[in-house]
Amino acid sequence: MKTMAEELFKEFREHSVSEFFRKNAAMLGYTGKIRSLTTIIHEGVTNAIDAAEETGVLPKIVVIIKRFDEEPEHFRVIIEDNASGIPEEFIPNVFGKMLAGTKLHRYMQSRGQQGIGVSGSVMFGQITSGKPATVITSTGNGDIIRADVMIDVDRNEGKITNVEKHKGKWRGTRVEVEVKDVTYMRSRYGPFNYLRMTAIANPHVHITFVEPDGTLTILESATDKVPERPKPMPLHPWGIMSDDLLILAKHTKSRNVVSFLSAELSRVSKRKAEEVCKLASVPPKKKPSELTWEEAERIVSAFKQVKLYAPPTSGLRPIGAADIESGMRQILNPEFVYAINRPPKVYRGGLPFIVEAGIAYGGSAGKTTDRKNENEEGEAGMELIRFANRAPLIFDQGGCAITTAMRNIDWRRYGVDPAAAQLTLFVNVASAYVPYTSAGKQSIADEPEVLDEIRTAIMEVARELRKFLYRKIKIKERQERAGVFEQHLPIIAKKAASLANVKEPDIKPLLKKVSGVDNAEEES
Repeated sequence: MKTMAEELFKEFREHSVSEFFRKNAAMLGYTGKIRSLTTIIHEGVTNAIDAAEETGVLPKIVVIIKRFDEEPEHFRVIIEDNASGIPEEFIPNVFGKMLAGTKLHRYMQSRGQQGIGVSGSVMFGQITSGKPATVITSTGNGDIIRADVMIDVDRNEGKITNVEKHKGKWRGTRVEVEVKDVTYMRSRYGPFNYLRMTAIANPHVHITFVEPDGTLTILESATDKVPERPKPMPLHPWGIMSDDLLILAKHTKSRNVVSFLSAELSRVSKRKAEEVCKLASVPPKKKPSELTWEEAERIVSAFKQVKLYAPPTSGLRPIGAADIESGMRQILNPEFVYAINRPPKVYRGGLPFIVEAGIAYGGSAGKTTDRKNENEEGEAGMELIRFANRAPLIFDQGGCAITTAMRNIDWRRYGVDPAAAQLTLFVNVASAYVPYTSAGKQSIADEPEVLDEIRTAIMEVARELRKFLYRKIKIKERQERAGVFEQHLPIIAKKAASLANVKEPDIKPLLKKVSGVDNAEEES
């Protein structure tokens, strides 16, 4: 007779990563009809920009959304780039295998990190429409490959169901995903606003967007400079755990612990490595592969007692204050704009990050993204646009550290009413490991160091806005005073001249001097 345990474990089985995310697509951002469509755009565009930048070319991205006339919630999404293209043998893994990619194992800043995004889009299209994704790509070798890709969910593998080859000189990648049960709207959560935010944070990117009704929008690039590629960084001792150390030790080519610590970790010289071994009571000549868990723990603890330089930031590429201002001017055409780039900081002991902030006032700044055109009314008030590694964060705003920091500021001190201000606040967090709250990568966790740094950056740009608004008020007051003098002084001068029986004087220089308009204009 079978025991209860044996009966229960008859249903025990292994599951692939693809099967898990097929049943939990909401974890990747595929929840809600608007959000699901925007998530497909997000994954495709971030991959396209990353690929173009690594190729060293200015990204030119084309996004087309076509609606099937007979089904209002049935679309074809097309995303095309001008990057390096994909070799034929890698197509199944890039588009059909989750947790496979070129980014997760490299300690450097990138928009995508996990190797889930684009394959998640292929899977979502597959489970809603039953159709494969179409990939057209060329590495510039003269062959253009067209392949239909589907995911074998049980095996977490990509399968090419059809492939064609043509000759041509084009280079890049075009991905077409057919998807159902999604909705297109021009709202703050829709693809149009996502691309608008992408253009602000990436002023070097040229975006062509065709909406389902055929409306063409071209977001021109504001600079012709390709950002310098970030360089992979070794882990810093302040940010590692015992398990990290043992994994590094397993794969190192170093022959002893001292050379291992100095070669595999940043800011660690041989002298520092010897000091750590002494504090940790670990033989310096010991083979790294023979380190025990207890010895690894003692090494990690010893590093906290040794003076080291701060972690390197060679793997980080912030946008830069000048480019943030260029992007905001290009898209928002504001009356005032100011941006800053804060110095690097670390969280969790040794993970480096950089916070950038910008603020724009007037023009198209503020919550105006619900407008289809300039004649329609949009939502009023301050607009917060959030980014991580230059990629827009559209959803999950309430649970994000950037939102928390913004709400913890008394905006009245800066002369701003958040409910009515025609104001756009920009914040970007750059890090090799952004502390996202979920696999959907739409909000940043409230790490204390990150939260404090974001708040400091916001207050810094808000102070500059306060100065601008103060000058604007002073100019307005002087102009109003000048209006009073202009109205009454000519009458007084005329009456006085008549009573004194003299020629009426020229009072224009006096009006300028009394009103102070000239000085106000110089100050502005």
